[in-house]
Amino acid sequence: MTEGGGPVAERDRMRRERQEHRAKAVKRRRRVALAGAVAILALLGVAGAAAYRNFHRDTPPPVELKTVTVTVPEGYDRRQTAAVTREAGLRGSYLKASRGHEGFLFPDTFELEKGAPAADLVQRQLEDFQRRIKGVDMGYARSKNLTTRDVVTIASMIEREAALPGQRRLVAAVIYNRLHEGMPLGIDATTRFATGNYDRPLTESELAIDSPYNTRAHAGLPPGPIDSPGLASIEAAANPARVDYLYYVTEPGACGKLAFSTTAAEFEADAARYREAREAAGGKSPDTCEE
Repeated sequence: MTEGGGPVAERDRMRRERQEHRAKAVKRRRRVALAGAVAILALLGVAGAAAYRNFHRDTPPPVELKTVTVTVPEGYDRRQTAAVTREAGLRGSYLKASRGHEGFLFPDTFELEKGAPAADLVQRQLEDFQRRIKGVDMGYARSKNLTTRDVVTIASMIEREAALPGQRRLVAAVIYNRLHEGMPLGIDATTRFATGNYDRPLTESELAIDSPYNTRAHAGLPPGPIDSPGLASIEAAANPARVDYLYYVTEPGACGKLAFSTTAAEFEADAARYREAREAAGGKSPDTCEE
């Protein structure tokens, strides 16, 4: 074979040229593909940014719900709670929405939408009552043939009569014992409910009012609850103290403490002390605390 020529050398040269050509073609395709990918990514970035801007431009900011806190104190009746709803700015008539539910409108603190209808509060109170009453043991009350409504009626009187938590079950005992003996309950809180007089001393005409809620004139329980009792009063009404008391009267200068008695003579002595203290106080209730 001669140097630099011949058929074999020519074939090798042609093969190298083809390989170089293919390599250059592959490099060109890679550059084109890379450029295309970069362009697509750029377009996607622009489109994504535009979509993000459009989304946040078209989506309104979250609405902050304005609420109002409504507190119904224990022992408030429907008329008193209606005044609370008006002050809170609730819409509509609370008295109309709550008609027939006295005693079952649980007293609590509720968070409502500002300007909500008063009926919303009524619904929340009724639901709250149903949750609470499930935990009350009604066994003893049922053994005395008392219904849940009877227990709530007794609780509503306890709420008004017992200023001290520790005396709730004692007041309940007096009510149970008087019912058993067939004695009028003589609870002036029911007369206050009938007359709407919660602040002033009851007059003779008010005490003689012709109403089924006048428990001086009528034996047995009044027709229904006189206010919204709290859970403690409901539990006391369902489980009274096992004592023989039939009477009680406010003990003068004892921060609302009641003096309980079993006989009429004991009660008259306690009542005489109360009347004397009331006269000395210029006709005002002498149940404030002594310094």
